[in-house]
Amino acid sequence: MAATPVWSVDPRTGKQREQVAVEATPQDVDRAVRAAHATREALADRGARIAFLRTAAALLDEAAGAVVEAADAETALGPGRLTGELARTGYQLRAFADAVEEGTYLDIRIDRADPALTPPRPELRRYKIPLGVVAVYAASNFPLAFSVPGGDTASALAAGCPVVVKAHPDHPATSELCASLLRRAAERSGLPADVVAVVHGFDAGLELIRHPLVSAAGFTGSIRGGRALFDAAAARPVPIPFHGELGSLNPVVVTEAAAAERAEEIGAGLAGSVALGVGQFCVKPGLVLVPEGAGGDRLTGALAKGLGETEPGVLLDHRMRENFVAGVRERTALPGVAAPVTPGAGGEHTVGAGFLTVSARSLVEEPERYEVLLEECFGPVTVVARYADPQEAGAVLERLSGNLSATLQVSAAEGEGAPGPAAELIGTVTALAGRVVVNGWPTGVAVAPAQHHGGPYPAATSHSTSVGGTAIERWLRPVAYQSVPEALLPPELREANPLGLPRRVTP
Repeated sequence: MAATPVWSVDPRTGKQREQVAVEATPQDVDRAVRAAHATREALADRGARIAFLRTAAALLDEAAGAVVEAADAETALGPGRLTGELARTGYQLRAFADAVEEGTYLDIRIDRADPALTPPRPELRRYKIPLGVVAVYAASNFPLAFSVPGGDTASALAAGCPVVVKAHPDHPATSELCASLLRRAAERSGLPADVVAVVHGFDAGLELIRHPLVSAAGFTGSIRGGRALFDAAAARPVPIPFHGELGSLNPVVVTEAAAAERAEEIGAGLAGSVALGVGQFCVKPGLVLVPEGAGGDRLTGALAKGLGETEPGVLLDHRMRENFVAGVRERTALPGVAAPVTPGAGGEHTVGAGFLTVSARSLVEEPERYEVLLEECFGPVTVVARYADPQEAGAVLERLSGNLSATLQVSAAEGEGAPGPAAELIGTVTALAGRVVVNGWPTGVAVAPAQHHGGPYPAATSHSTSVGGTAIERWLRPVAYQSVPEALLPPELREANPLGLPRRVTP
């Protein structure tokens, strides 16, 4: 059987650019996984891992022009956006190198033996070890930061886990270029190149999740695709952890006091957040609860102005464009739904930003009819639901599933603790989301130690984060050593602490 070619496609025209690879066969996937598995012992060297991550960041910086050019040609995200994303990618790699060097991620705990306790306590020493080969499924909307050299890959390598990436079909040339840079960085750091590998093709993705030597997986993408892989991971003879970031509506609630105080500012900010990256951010606000009345009218007027002035943009591929146009059409066909600025096809290859309006009462009283309005529509559109009172807004929130983010827009007085719905809303949205934003916008996820990018299902399939320092925890498991002689302990747990690692000791 002839190999199936993998083509790079220009989303601005829909035309094929070049063939960059072929789809991996089951034999190709098996070879890649086994080669990665064979590098585990070499990757156990913390010093080599640190050098590797920092060298990878340096090589990406050196090749910035070529990387940004390739990514723009395949995604139409633009050099400005992609230059920023590349900087974020390099920062992630360096941050995880720093984390490995510092050592807290090992979570070393030592409990001294105490025979006087009831019951007596033996000597216990605990730390975390890498799981093994990690399968990473690259994202469409972040060809760098959530793809081959992205956070899943960086955190898994930092943990000591080799990585096999299933490249996204929207940017195969970028994936191959970044993989070559990572593999070169590995060799320069004294590691085998096979600590990172890339495979292409839908079937290859299924083979990868089922391979017996794959120990965990990370995914960023749709609910449908992520759930299929999650189920496959659970159905294996030996199930494995599957850390998937799936879909999110990212609700926004504007209090009546906030709308009265700064409606125009909120409307303009909302327009920018909805249209950012042509609406292709996983934390794009997809539902906005706005009060009825003059403040709400001023807010939607400012939103209409902001989105009405937004130039049409190109989505990542034509399939996504077709889905966006169809999704908007389905939503606008519902009774009572209006489109003050109509989103949809902006040209042969582009889409225009816009928003829809509906009464919150409809969402509460006829949930089945309006169910689609409470589902993510990938692209530059949001749904504004006008509520009559805070109880009605709360009733809408109760109908939502898990989200990556939830945002509150409150007045200055409410932010200082003045009586109002803000305090109650904080508790409500905390139950819905992994990140709560007040008087800001969820688009833009800072890479920081305290960051959490995840949330209740379907935002994520686990309670871990795919962004920030604690993302490394996904690829580790704890082991406790009880009454083990010093000579038999791993260096990380020996009494003299020869590696100088931080540890918590209970006398």
